[in-house]
Amino acid sequence: MGKGDGRGRLTSPPDVDDTGAHVLHVDMDAFYPSVEILDNPSLRGKPIIIGSTEGRSVVSSASYEARVYGVRSAMPVSQALRLCPKAIVVPPHFARYSELSRQVMAVFHEVTPLVEPLSIDEAFLDVSGSRRLWGRPREIAQMLRARVHERTGLTCSVGAAATKHVAKMASTLSKPDGLLVVSAASTADFLSPLSVRNLWGVGPKSADVLEARGIRVVADVLTTPIEVLQRALGVSMGERVWQLARGIDTRTVQTERVEKSVGHEETFEVDVTDPDALRAELRRLADRVGVRLRRHEWSAQTVSIKIRFADFTTVTRGLTLAEPSNVSQRLGDVALDLFAQLHRGQPVRLVGVRAENLRPASVQGGGLWDDDAEWRRVDGALDGAATRFGVGAITRAALLGGRKSGSSLPSHPRPDADFS
Repeated sequence: MGKGDGRGRLTSPPDVDDTGAHVLHVDMDAFYPSVEILDNPSLRGKPIIIGSTEGRSVVSSASYEARVYGVRSAMPVSQALRLCPKAIVVPPHFARYSELSRQVMAVFHEVTPLVEPLSIDEAFLDVSGSRRLWGRPREIAQMLRARVHERTGLTCSVGAAATKHVAKMASTLSKPDGLLVVSAASTADFLSPLSVRNLWGVGPKSADVLEARGIRVVADVLTTPIEVLQRALGVSMGERVWQLARGIDTRTVQTERVEKSVGHEETFEVDVTDPDALRAELRRLADRVGVRLRRHEWSAQTVSIKIRFADFTTVTRGLTLAEPSNVSQRLGDVALDLFAQLHRGQPVRLVGVRAENLRPASVQGGGLWDDDAEWRRVDGALDGAATRFGVGAITRAALLGGRKSGSSLPSHPRPDADFS
């Protein structure tokens, strides 16, 4: 869910210059709430929160009417309701969202084969080869918006530019239900007055670092030596910000998505203080990650964990493996080792395990023996049982049993995280 609430919206006139703006970023407007409104029109115009009022549910998405009160995704629903007491909490219907997402993506593929889905509700399109059939980029964007609405009843916003970065920025600024075109020649003028927080990949912490040095808008980046940016943000990030501020983005629209990571996390209903319960949950999440990796025939070079304490302090730790692995036992062992290094004895609100730096499972080391051979056989048996009887039909004995003192096992598991 984007952070924009629709205020300060920018759109282009019908006859805007679109020279060189062959990359489109199409983003559905408040997708989950919009689907719920489509199926229940009585919700139209009201502040809507997609989530649950039970336990410690977090906001999956929110309508623009709720966002103006400061409601954001991943925020606890309880906090969202304090900000917007009149909001209507609607439980998510993920199967319905996926159904409409497929319809939207089908519209994109009718226009160009060069479609790069980013998530369930957004994608990049390269329309440079579609002009003869469909017209200029602005005409294609207008047609896409009309066709999506005609087929699904939903609205989308489109940014058109010479690069993916600028196209994404443009679509965000045009929301909701807008079109913003940035020609190649006008890229510098478009970027200069924008906040550094608008740059793709610049998070709150990086933005704070830049603003503390008086670098508040993109124009300030342009007058800052790259060495200063690299000292402030690190070599790689500093160079990236320097390039993006100048409209430099060599990435092309990729029709085959390269998976980067897969992970699962769990928010507890009650803060957990029992280390054994936390270790058991990390092991369970690592098992789920392992199943996902093997199902998609990936191995992970890096394993990381995420721990959020009761005061909302969040820490992450990761370890790069000597050899990539998708063995659940190996992933869990690494997760527990990382946890042992950082556990502070504070109550824990959330734990997560993520596999990163993925590569095809066939790419393994050339050792003479396999230390994980026995565990691979165990994984194979468990995967077979899961396929035949369902996930969870067979589990570790350590994960069975009732609650231990001071702990609370997960009661509201979140949907499986997608590859991201």
